[in-house]
Amino acid sequence: MTTTTVAHPALRGRVRVPHQARRRRRLIVPGEATSAFWVLAAVVTVLNMFGLVMVMSASSVVSVREGGGAWSYFEKQAMWTILGIPALFACLLVSLDFWRKFVRVGLLASIGMLVAVLLPGIGRSANGATRWISVGPIQLQPSEFAKFGLMMFVADLLDRRAPDIDDWRQVLRPVVIVLAVVAGLVMLQPNLGTTIIIAAMVLAMLWAAGTPIAPLGLVTLAGALAAIGSVASTPFRRTRFLRFLNPWGDPSNTGLQNIQSMVGLANGGVLGRGLGRSTAKWGFLPYAHTDFIFAIIGEEFGLVGALTVVLLFGGLGVLGAWIALRARDRFSMLVAVGITTWFTVQAIMNIGAVIGIMPITGVPLPFVSFGGSSLLTTLAATGILLNIALHPAQPGRLARP
Repeated sequence: MTTTTVAHPALRGRVRVPHQARRRRRLIVPGEATSAFWVLAAVVTVLNMFGLVMVMSASSVVSVREGGGAWSYFEKQAMWTILGIPALFACLLVSLDFWRKFVRVGLLASIGMLVAVLLPGIGRSANGATRWISVGPIQLQPSEFAKFGLMMFVADLLDRRAPDIDDWRQVLRPVVIVLAVVAGLVMLQPNLGTTIIIAAMVLAMLWAAGTPIAPLGLVTLAGALAAIGSVASTPFRRTRFLRFLNPWGDPSNTGLQNIQSMVGLANGGVLGRGLGRSTAKWGFLPYAHTDFIFAIIGEEFGLVGALTVVLLFGGLGVLGAWIALRARDRFSMLVAVGITTWFTVQAIMNIGAVIGIMPITGVPLPFVSFGGSSLLTTLAATGILLNIALHPAQPGRLARP
């Protein structure tokens, strides 16, 4: 039988594969788009375009009241989309190995931005939080870029130290130290919601890398206890949690968002009132175009529209997991796990808060909520994920000796 010699990514040497397998390998090879690539691109495109429509609808009233015209927030979101598309294509077309060279620079830059936002005269405050840096007319949220920088750094470290994965001193300890630094700076803003997303992302990457369950479980338990302690010891977080348990305890103040979001969802019924016909956005529901845009979706498009969005994010999670399983190398796999966890956990936290099954944490709905930094980083991360999907491992069957 005629054989040909090919390199297999899982082996250091060379193996002999039957000649007949060459045609089968042509179905999925580096440089050729897979079905996951196109489906993921379609899902993200639909979410992003739908997000633009919903930002236009949900923000129209507040835009007029602020004197910026009915489309001011929509125009800003469209601008960030235009800026995000080149970022997506840069991450898609440039080799992942190139971006890997700058993981330390990216992490240090992220930490530097997190420090800068806390400095007087640099950071911008709103609603009791200091989370933004103003650069001329543009406002950046450093915590969004920190997700990206930390994810790439952790994936690189876990890949380089794969032979020592069972040694917690060599692998788990440095990851936890870096995570603690980033999470601590984010908590100083304060921003518990983003801290939870970052922690979940890193823990998922540690689990996927094969970190022993016992030490990983201890780290997870310590993080959970820290979060509980933060809620219990901080008055505004404690109030949020109590209002989550009983929003009717203060319906006109701290429980207002919880109640009005559920009223908006209930008003939508099964098919919704129609695009632009929400009443919640007329001052009844605060932050209708940002953290609570899912309530406007439910009111204008009903249960059908809301479930469609949920299914799109569910599909995004499944696609991310499939791409991670088919990644060509360990680093790509860990990056795919990190991005998928980031998107899905953030979507769950946002939607869970809107429908009243989770406390309000103030995180946006990826691709849909208004927010420039969030949209820019999620589009760039999508480019990375599409890059991994476009260059999967070569499936090949080893010939019997």
